[in-house]
Amino acid sequence: MKIKDLFHGRAPVVSFEFFPPKAADGTEELYRAVQTLKACRPSFVSVTYGAGGSTRDRTLDLVARIKNELGVETMAHLTCVGATRDEIAATLDRLAKAGIENLLALRGDPPKGEHSFVRPAGGFGYAAELVEFVRTRGYPFCIGAACYPEGHVETRDLDLDLSHLKRKVDAGVDFLVSQLFFDNAEWFAFERRARSVGITVPMVPGLMPVTNVAQVERFTQMCGARIPQELRRRLKIVAQDPAAVVATGVLWTTTQARELLDQGAPGVHFYTLNKSSATLAAHAALGL
Repeated sequence: MKIKDLFHGRAPVVSFEFFPPKAADGTEELYRAVQTLKACRPSFVSVTYGAGGSTRDRTLDLVARIKNELGVETMAHLTCVGATRDEIAATLDRLAKAGIENLLALRGDPPKGEHSFVRPAGGFGYAAELVEFVRTRGYPFCIGAACYPEGHVETRDLDLDLSHLKRKVDAGVDFLVSQLFFDNAEWFAFERRARSVGITVPMVPGLMPVTNVAQVERFTQMCGARIPQELRRRLKIVAQDPAAVVATGVLWTTTQARELLDQGAPGVHFYTLNKSSATLAAHAALGL
């Protein structure tokens, strides 16, 4: 099923994101996490590339296996990193052959050890170019793309970032999934800006239950998201108690999600970090 069609239903579109393990022996652990979260009846799950596209083959294998063995709709991430047009076309052919109907088109992060993205020889430098390539080649995929409520980490000018997003959507994007954020005010402000420039596709907020204080600090520094002072205060109080950290993170995410859905968000995309328990808890608390 194409994800864009799910937005026509009455129920929220709830999805979970996983990343492929660096080593093959972690694949079964990830597969078990997906099996556990299948009980939540997700609208779809997505599987990322590793940093710099380092786990491309494992991603392709996993999305095919999740869809064909578990019967869960999947979305494969596709990036511009280190790939020529011909290599990207081969990947698209492989996805289509496996029965995958949905992909998330991304520029991608620079490979490990590099500080800025460099356009690959014979490849693409922007997600908009990747989307346009998929469309002009006539592939029938439903295409999602990323949006950044607080601006892309490399483009802190919000107006400029919004113009990049509009170009990407105009190239043929069917829906948007946001970078993680912890302050709903940022989402509502972004939503108003996006709609004001004519972006009409469904936009799904991306949320991540905090399970580790050091980890969330590292992630937010990488992606440019802000940790609100109130969340910092709560996490500081429980920092020495891992279980209390998880409980605090689940409560914050649940509160965020409930407000977003009440205010008209078409769904929620959970960044699971391959851990099922915190996402299960948040999902259960929401009663979805």
